[in-house]
Amino acid sequence: MPASSNVVDGRAIAAQIQSELSVRVAALKGRGVTPGLAFVRVGEDPASKVYVGRKEKACAELGIVSETHILPEQTSEAELLALIARLNAATHLHGILVQAPLPRQIRESLVFSAVLPTKDVDGFHPVNVGKLMLGDTTGFKPCTPAGVVELLIRSGVKTEGAEVVILGRGNIVGKPMAAMLCQKGRTANSTITICHSATRDIKAHCLRADIIVAAMGSAHFVKADMVKPGVVIMDVGVNRISDSSAKSGARLVGDVDFEAIQPIASKITPNPGGVGPMTIAMLLQNTVRAAEQSLG
Repeated sequence: MPASSNVVDGRAIAAQIQSELSVRVAALKGRGVTPGLAFVRVGEDPASKVYVGRKEKACAELGIVSETHILPEQTSEAELLALIARLNAATHLHGILVQAPLPRQIRESLVFSAVLPTKDVDGFHPVNVGKLMLGDTTGFKPCTPAGVVELLIRSGVKTEGAEVVILGRGNIVGKPMAAMLCQKGRTANSTITICHSATRDIKAHCLRADIIVAAMGSAHFVKADMVKPGVVIMDVGVNRISDSSAKSGARLVGDVDFEAIQPIASKITPNPGGVGPMTIAMLLQNTVRAAEQSLG
C-alpha cells in the first residue's frame, strides 16, 4: 500500500475497533457470557472458504467462540433451514452467519429470513433491513456498508450535506449504504445518488460527487477523469484480474483505478487493505452487541 497521508488504512482502523471491543468482551465474560458465533458454509466455493477462515481467525483473536458448520454442495433447502433452526435455539450462540453465495437450489432470501433477527449479525433479515430504513438503531446493520461509515467517521470525513454517489444497487452494499448515509444525524445527512447498469452518464454523476462508494464489481471502473479534485473514495469492489507477475497468475483489485486517482483524492481506501478488514470488524461488533442484548 502506498505510504500517503490520504490513504485510509482499513487494517489500522479495524484493529482500533477490535481493541475497543476487547473491553466489552471482557465485561461480558465477567458476567458469565462468552460471545458465540456460528458460521454456515454450503459447498466448497474457494472465496467463501477464505472469507470464513478470516472471520474465524478474527473471532479467536477477540475471544469470541465460533463454530463452523460445513454442508455439502447438494444440501437441500430444507436441510439448511433445519440447521438454522437448531442454531437459533442454541443459547450459547449469539450470532449466525450464513456465507453467501449459496448453491442454486437454495433461495438466499428464505435462508436469511430464517435466522432470528436477534442473531442476524449480517443484517440481512427483513426486520433488520426495515429497522435500517426507519432509522431504528436497535437493529443490526450490514457489515460492509457499516464499515464504510466507520471509515468515513474515523477519517474525519464530513458527510453532512455531502453529495454521495454510490455505484451499485445491491442488497448487501448499495441499498443499505444509501439508507445509512441519508439518515438524519451528524454522521450521515448526505444527499444520495445511486448509479447502476441502467444509469445514463455515470461519469457526470461521479464528477459531482464529494464522496464515491464504488460497489459495482467491475475492475478499475472508476477512472481519474471521472472524479473531481478532493473527492473521497471508498472502494468496496473485489475483482480478480490476470497478472503474470503474481505467483497465482492473478491478483485482486478494486472498482477504482487507485494509482491514477490517489493523487486527486483527499481520502481513498486501498484495495485490499481498506474496506475488507472493516467488514470483519463490524461482524465482530454486531456479535458482541448481540451477546450484550441477550442479557436484557
